[in-house]
Amino acid sequence: LHLSAVKLAELHSDLKIQEKDELSWKKLKAEGLDEDGEKEAKLRRNLNVIMTKYGMNGKKDSQLVDTNYIKDGTESDTLDDPRLEKLWSKAKTSGKFSEEDLDKLWREFKHHKEKIREYNILLETVSRTEDIHKNVINPSEENLVKEEILHNKHRELKEKLRSINQGFERLGKVSHQGYDTTSEFEEPRVIDLWDMAKSANFTEKELESFREELKHFEAKIEKHHHYQKQLEISHQKLKHVEGTGDKDHLNRNKEKYAMLQEKTKELGYKVKKHLQDLSSRISQGFQHNEL
Repeated sequence: LHLSAVKLAELHSDLKIQEKDELSWKKLKAEGLDEDGEKEAKLRRNLNVIMTKYGMNGKKDSQLVDTNYIKDGTESDTLDDPRLEKLWSKAKTSGKFSEEDLDKLWREFKHHKEKIREYNILLETVSRTEDIHKNVINPSEENLVKEEILHNKHRELKEKLRSINQGFERLGKVSHQGYDTTSEFEEPRVIDLWDMAKSANFTEKELESFREELKHFEAKIEKHHHYQKQLEISHQKLKHVEGTGDKDHLNRNKEKYAMLQEKTKELGYKVKKHLQDLSSRISQGFQHNEL
């Protein structure tokens, strides 16, 4: 796959979460608690997202170009959307962003690209499910269950599309005006969650509690970013030392690299699991809105 050390650590975290979710699903299935197959379908969808994200689905053009803003800058990847490319080009030439701010903005653009990718995968899944449902001649109780599954998937699509639209609106504003120094959050995933939470059916007290949890979540992400940077630097040093023939120096660097790799994997898993939990809470808030 030719993935960098950071991407390999991210892949490990994604697969660890997938494995845990699949084990939980097997227990549910054994107890007869997934009769409609909705949880199984979601697992397959999540695995499809992972395989597409890391270029493991057999399609040569589907893998995200393995860039790391620490190592490669921001010029060696594309956003696959003319509107995003135009906004990014304007932001780069506006003179309103420092190098650090451009790195941060690029992460927001890449995050938005991932949201669109996940939306398209879900849309394709829903379309296939609808085609199968339309071909069923005799209505039955089982088909009523499948209609409920489709309803849930359409709600998920609606939430993802809302997030995409809010995200694009934010990218347009930031690209033209620069970053607001009074902004409460900086990390793209946290900004997304906060915008969505404000639109959900939370009380003021629940919203304030969610805000505090997002602050902890952002600190966790920043710590993960720090270890990602250290891992990439360690990887570069290791490659350099391998060419010197100094065995003692090489062993020390290998030990440090292994330690950083494990810490990065562990933090990556915790960040993604926390993100799942927070997203689930927001989803429940929107369901209450519908009720």
